Amino acid sequence: MALIVHKYGGTSMGSTERIRNVAKRVAKWARAGHQLVVVPSAMSGETNRLLGLAKELVPDTSNTDYFRELDALAATGEQASSALLAIALQAEGLASVSYAGWQVPIRTDSSFTKARIESIDDARVRADLASGKVVIITGFQGVDPEGHITTLGRGGSDTSAVAVAAAMKAAECLIYTDVDGVYTTDPRVVPEARRLHTVSFEEMLEMASLGSKVLQIRSVEFAGKYKVPLRVLSSFTPWDIDIHEEAKSGTLITFEEDEQMEQAIVSGIAFTRDEAKISIIGVPDKPGIAYKILGAVAQANIDVDMIIQNISKGGLTDFSFTVNRNDHARAMELLKNQVMPDLGSPEVIGDAKICKVSIVGIGMRSHVGVASRMFESLSEEGINIQMISTSEIKTSVVINEKYLELAVRALHKAFDLEKNQA
Repeated sequence: MALIVHKYGGTSMGSTERIRNVAKRVAKWARAGHQLVVVPSAMSGETNRLLGLAKELVPDTSNTDYFRELDALAATGEQASSALLAIALQAEGLASVSYAGWQVPIRTDSSFTKARIESIDDARVRADLASGKVVIITGFQGVDPEGHITTLGRGGSDTSAVAVAAAMKAAECLIYTDVDGVYTTDPRVVPEARRLHTVSFEEMLEMASLGSKVLQIRSVEFAGKYKVPLRVLSSFTPWDIDIHEEAKSGTLITFEEDEQMEQAIVSGIAFTRDEAKISIIGVPDKPGIAYKILGAVAQANIDVDMIIQNISKGGLTDFSFTVNRNDHARAMELLKNQVMPDLGSPEVIGDAKICKVSIVGIGMRSHVGVASRMFESLSEEGINIQMISTSEIKTSVVINEKYLELAVRALHKAFDLEKNQA
């Protein structure tokens, strides 16, 4: 008997009929002798609806108390779907119980809307499993040291599921979503995109961080840190599919690089439209400047991605970095009003019409000229590169947003990703 964690996304929980199908699938696994912990997201669109209501009341604020209430509000979506799934399982004849994150408890820090999991007390869950129950735990949320409800950021249910699997040493964590695995790129942009049967943890971590929407990056980080076996598969296959066939479907995130994987120079193309660039023109080129700029941004809980500093001319330099587009206006206001006056009020320029496109592959370690081929392909399409970032297994570029789909298609073709790898 294995302990298995199932995670179901918002589209999988999007209606009572879909919740019934999830219940039938979970029941199939439970009747096969497995212990089941299920982590559902809120019903599709529900979190956006709730946050939209709050935004109608307060369009923009930095008030900490507001973000506390925002988490209390957003957490209700997962509570509703968890209770509905428990009811559906009971209708299937299975004993089940649902818990909110604070009831387990899943303990987090106090960073409202972006909390991080610190520990999970699994005693209550293990007792229920031992008594033969299916346990359902709300995704996306936990409780801070003061007893406040916290949420983990958008897509946080993936992180919840992997964290629960890690804490309970589950045999596997199955992430059920509206796609049947991880693809070489988004099939909506490149119809020839191919599903990967396996992808290395390192590649998945890079792809998640670079814009792939299949898994939240923090869930992949958890999986890597605690070696949680992870599989991405579709919840829209028939619920009564043979359990052994289902257990081998989708994409397996593996921690071993086999010979076949090494033959693929590039495994996938990731991209994100959620980027914005901020450039500061003419800042003093002296020690501590980068800290003064980025330290203030970090203190405002704004994540920075790519960073470029130009060569100094006359003791001045230009400094550029990217942030999430949702944080662009707040970062610009912070820099103009609080940081730049202390630096001689250099010019601050914002650009929210950019995107990031990346190639990812563990094969890049052992092949030269990969970045060159990427740049050549973009050049042939007349696409100008604004920023470049590299690591051992990825190369990312910032380009004008209007060229995103053209760039992805060109790179997918340049690296022959539509072909099955030998």
